[in-house]
Amino acid sequence: MGHSHDHGESLTGRRLVLSIFLTLAFVAGEAIAGYFAHSLALLSDAGHNFADALALIISWYGIWIARKPSTQKRTFGYHRVGILAALVNAVSLVVIALLIFWEAIARLRNPETVHSTPMIVMALVAIAMNTIISLWLRGDATYDLNVRSAYMHMLGDAISAAGVVVAGLVVAFGGGSVADPIVSILIGLLILWSSWGILQESMNVLLEAIPKGMNMDLVEQTIAGVAGVLAVHDLHVWTIGSGIIACSCHITVGEQSIRSGQNVLHAVTDELEHRFRISHSTIQIEVEGCDPNDMYCIARATKRNAELHHRH
Repeated sequence: MGHSHDHGESLTGRRLVLSIFLTLAFVAGEAIAGYFAHSLALLSDAGHNFADALALIISWYGIWIARKPSTQKRTFGYHRVGILAALVNAVSLVVIALLIFWEAIARLRNPETVHSTPMIVMALVAIAMNTIISLWLRGDATYDLNVRSAYMHMLGDAISAAGVVVAGLVVAFGGGSVADPIVSILIGLLILWSSWGILQESMNVLLEAIPKGMNMDLVEQTIAGVAGVLAVHDLHVWTIGSGIIACSCHITVGEQSIRSGQNVLHAVTDELEHRFRISHSTIQIEVEGCDPNDMYCIARATKRNAELHHRH
């Protein structure tokens, strides 16, 4: 399973590298076309595509470094780098959207003549390129926040490029150059929308909030429902990195042998992994009726169990 996971990460990494080169080449062509066409929508889309290239680079770096093993200084490894990459990508989208709004308002006040043909041609190429890259990343985007941030960049670009086509058609059919900045504002709003979910989720991970969609009452009930568990407290669940959920808690059990206590612990761990995909559990067992500072409580319980077994 580990080999398969590494192979998947390697494949995703290669796709990201190819996507980076394709995007950078396209950005250069789109920026040149936007400059000569006097199209803010096209230049906005070129800026968005350049941010996408940076997002792809950051995502690739996050995947690459997350594969490094844990160390004495970083016992959880480098999985959080991917979350930081997602956060940087989301913030960059917000900055780009604000810059687009600023320039669009300036264009509305002082309209410029826009050439529609370069707009339409470059935007159609952008739609094709961004759609292909989005399809490459879609599978991994479902479980990896880092890849999802890059995926949202590319998907948003495909949609915004469609907006540029619309603006170009409006200008071509005599609708006026004002369509160009209006579409740019719509593109900016789309960028903000696509960044919000990534921004919120990455911040939740960094603040060690519970994973999205998890019900803590259900987690508590599941642990308490395991045979042998009398109570659960000091329960914490958080995300280390994409797909890596951790949990720590204290459970109370009745007096029993150490082996029986271990069986309860394994049962709780299995339930957490099966029902909630919690792969890293730290569970402390406490015995009912024992002083927490009484080191020999388990020893006495073990001795009592041994005596009962001897009688039988």
